[in-house]
Order: sequence, then structure tokens, then C-alpha cells
Amino acid sequence: MSDINLHPGLAQLATLSGVQTRSISPENFDGSAGGGGRATEGTGARAARDLGQGWKVSPSVAVPAGETFELAAIDGPGKITHFWITTHKNNWRTLVLRAYWDGSDEPAIEVPYGDFFASGWGRFAQVNSQPIAANPNGGFNSYWPMPFASGARWTIENTSAAEAIVYYQITYETGGDYSGLGYLHAQWRRSNPLPAKENHPILVGVEGAGHYVGSYLAWGVNSTGWWGEGEIKFYLDDDDDYPTICGTGTEDYFGGAWNFDVPGQGYTEFSTPYLGMPQVIRPDGLYDSQQRFGMYRWHIADPIHFRTGIDVEIQALGWHGGGRYLPLTDDIASTALFYLDRPTAARPEAPTYDTMELGDHGDAGPATSP
Repeated sequence: MSDINLHPGLAQLATLSGVQTRSISPENFDGSAGGGGRATEGTGARAARDLGQGWKVSPSVAVPAGETFELAAIDGPGKITHFWITTHKNNWRTLVLRAYWDGSDEPAIEVPYGDFFASGWGRFAQVNSQPIAANPNGGFNSYWPMPFASGARWTIENTSAAEAIVYYQITYETGGDYSGLGYLHAQWRRSNPLPAKENHPILVGVEGAGHYVGSYLAWGVNSTGWWGEGEIKFYLDDDDDYPTICGTGTEDYFGGAWNFDVPGQGYTEFSTPYLGMPQVIRPDGLYDSQQRFGMYRWHIADPIHFRTGIDVEIQALGWHGGGRYLPLTDDIASTALFYLDRPTAARPEAPTYDTMELGDHGDAGPATSP
């Protein structure tokens, strides 16, 4: 599989090419040349009533309760290079993002809105990484390259009973050679709680050739004491009972050490280009009764390559008395990102309002009831 050029250097910016840049937003829904700023109606029409066309008439879209909105539809080969989006934080775990490549009916990306941008707890925390930036106050950016051979489609589903206002811009290029490139996939799974003495599944039954490029975990602790002794395990190709890659501990995999504990500070947030724990939500003596963490690990400089398939899982381990490991039953939500030689893969059931539920923004409720 060809190098997908995940981290171009500044020197390459001077290289001229024959590609063209296009961008889809509520001001130019199809990304056409000269198609921007033409709206005469939209969410900004009242604010622009004295100014008229060309003055931010359509900066956002309203996604009705229980409905799915098509953010972008692109025909022909190309590559998405940047995705910016924002909405109220109450929507971060009620909206579902999906991407479909080359006319497929099944999404390659199917992830809660916030989790795709390493922000799974419905609260802002700055993320300073190479492919994902979460900026004040909820400006979410993805720089994951997303090539496609014949077309791309992005949608957003509103699973709640309240309308969601969404601002977004999807920038892409056309006219290049995108042959031999992998399709970006993203899958979300949640164990809430994780059954005792079981591992949390991050990827299950993915077939094909590709490379694993990222993990984001929204980890909620359901017990006292340390929670991060568990190993992450990568089963590659013909691995059966035992993995090829086995980590030494949760905090080790995310680039930290010794409980992420800086003496005198306790758990210490950090955010770097490839790995970080940008979010620590501490108990407040009332509704925030449990500790919660957001952690990412991007395998950009060190992608995990596989030829025929991959499975990934992680343990939740603390400590018993007497220096014995204690299997934990925590709340673990994982987002896995990988490039694959095909536009579809085995995937879990779609996220729903109830499976995404955080318990702290339930005023709207689900769009539908059982």
C-alpha cells in the first residue's frame, strides 16, 4: 500500500501540483467553483436582512430531531484534507458522524460527533495534536487524509429530541492520483460497564490489508484506586490466541508513566502531536462522582501494519490488596482509526442515543422512545 503522506514537511509546500481545492459548507453545499456566498436564505438570513446576498446568509444548518442531514456529497476521485465543525456541547454525544466511500451503502466512519474529535465527555478540553485539534470553545478540526476513488459522502444524524445547529466546512482536493491509497475507517464501541474479567473490544474481525493509525478512549472509572494497569493487545493477520503486539499498561500506551501522576498535582493533563491525555474530569462531590479521562494515541510515525486483518482489545486493571491485579468494570468508549484497502469493514452496531448517553445533558431526551 502506498504511503498516504500523513505528515508532510514544510519543504513540500513549495511543490506545485495540478490539483484543485474545493470546499463544502452551508455557503456552498456542492463545493462548485464560484458557488460560495450565493445563498439568499439560511440560518443567517435574518441577521443579513439589511445586507443581502454575500453577507453570511447561510453559515450553518439546522438538523431536526431524529433526522439525518447530508453534510457533503462529492463525485469523482479526490481527498478530504480538512474538516472543521462546531455545535453546542450538548450535541457532542447525541450526533453521529458517518462517512461513505465510493458509493458504498455502509459507512466506513460511524462515530459519535465528539469522540471523532477526541472529545467524548461533552465538555471542552484543548487537544493539540497533529491530526486532531479541539479549540476554544468547541471548534473541532480533523486533518486525517481521507482519499477516495470515485466519491465521498458525509452525513450527521441527530439522535436527540432537540434540533441541532451545526456549522461546518469540508475542504478537499481533486485532480490528483489517488490510486493505491487506503480508505480511512473509524469505529466506536462502548463497554458500560465492562463485564468482569473481560477485555474491552476496540476492533473486531476487520479483514483486509492496511494500517492502524489511532486510538481515542473516553474512560470512566467505576472504582477507587488506580485503573490503568491493563494491556492493549493487537492481533495481526494470522494471530489466534495471542497478540503480536502487547502493551505494558494503559498509561504506557498513551505515552505517560507512573499513573500520569506528577507529585503534588495528581493526574496531569498533557497534549502532544501524537499522544496525550488532554482531559481529566475530577469528582466534585455532587454529580461528577467518578473520575473520567480522555486519552489519544495517534500511530502516525509508527503505524501498525497488517496484511490480512486486525483485532484490538484493551484490559481494565487495578490493584487488589497484597499486590494482586484487580479486573475492573469501568465505562470505556473507544474510537479506532485505521486505513484499509477497501471502503467497508466489519463494524459494530451503530451508536444510539442510549449507548452514547453521558447522563449530564438529558434535558432533550432521545428522538424516539422504545
